[in-house]
Amino acid sequence: MARRKPASRSLSGNARPTSGSGPARGQEGTGELRIIGGDWRSRKLRFPDAGDVRPTPARTRETLFNWLSFHLAGRDCLDLFAGSGALGLEALSRGAASATLVDHTPALARALRDNLRLLKSERGDVVCAGAESYLSQRSRPPFDVVFMDPPFRQGWLERLFPLLDQQAWIKPGGWVYVEHESEIPTPAVPASWHLHRQKSAGQVSYCLFRVAE
Repeated sequence: MARRKPASRSLSGNARPTSGSGPARGQEGTGELRIIGGDWRSRKLRFPDAGDVRPTPARTRETLFNWLSFHLAGRDCLDLFAGSGALGLEALSRGAASATLVDHTPALARALRDNLRLLKSERGDVVCAGAESYLSQRSRPPFDVVFMDPPFRQGWLERLFPLLDQQAWIKPGGWVYVEHESEIPTPAVPASWHLHRQKSAGQVSYCLFRVAE
């Protein structure tokens, strides 16, 4: 799936370096997301080309949601750096009770709201804010599942892991999904997070952690 080169990667998330096998593009100035499983399987959604964001590849999403297949139904999810909404919307399609989609780009936040209306879903909440700002103080119950696909080479994971832990954003027994550049090891995680699964595909590594009960 087409991705921006690392040096120009968007702050909006759900984008990664160019891999050379992209989906069909929509009209100029827009991107296209296809839901790959669940109630909205094969639904195609548009999103603006703000920041040149692209959905997480279908193969990666399929692997992730296979990992979570027995742990997603009825769960409350957080999609940081939501971008196109590929992870949060896929989670809703596959039975998550709710998803909060956070992105700092107004055009992408508007598109996420529009797509939720198009899907006739009231289970998604869109927050137009930076990830660090959003996590700085928790004012709601913790989540069951957190998706993190931040821009590469900007130190986001090192800054956000402590916030997620210190502010108790994740329920005991919850899950944290992380993507990062495969050229570096996964940054150190809080002591209560235990690696459940890990894979690499090209320039991207992705990991699923379980938070201790």
